[in-house]
Amino acid sequence: MYTDPIADMLTRIRNAGTAGHQMVEMPSSKQKVELAKVLKAEGYIVDYKVKEDGKFKVLAIEVKYESESQPIIRKIQRISKPGLRVYKKAKNIEKILGGLGVAILSTNKGLLTDRKARKENIGGEVLCYVY
Repeated sequence: MYTDPIADMLTRIRNAGTAGHQMVEMPSSKQKVELAKVLKAEGYIVDYKVKEDGKFKVLAIEVKYESESQPIIRKIQRISKPGLRVYKKAKNIEKILGGLGVAILSTNKGLLTDRKARKENIGGEVLCYVY
């Protein structure tokens, strides 16, 4: 049993990219599906699907590559952890790699990127950085 399912998801995506796998599967949850939706909208993954596996749901993510061996996601880092939550106000959300990367925040309007959160003036919990 793992205590941080989001960190597990990010680690599986990172490991799949490093190993050169096209697909990675993990147990599904609403927050993981929303995170996959944001990653797809930002162009970091090709697609995602939720499958039924008996009585459990499985989230399958198709990893995106620049070339045959170089994944699009260079680094994916968990920021807010169960033992130490990190919250930021809209004006304090920093740009990742000068705007080339993206921070994903959990807000009262769902998961948003740092750009959308600043634009809508909404703060929240910083889940991860992706670049």
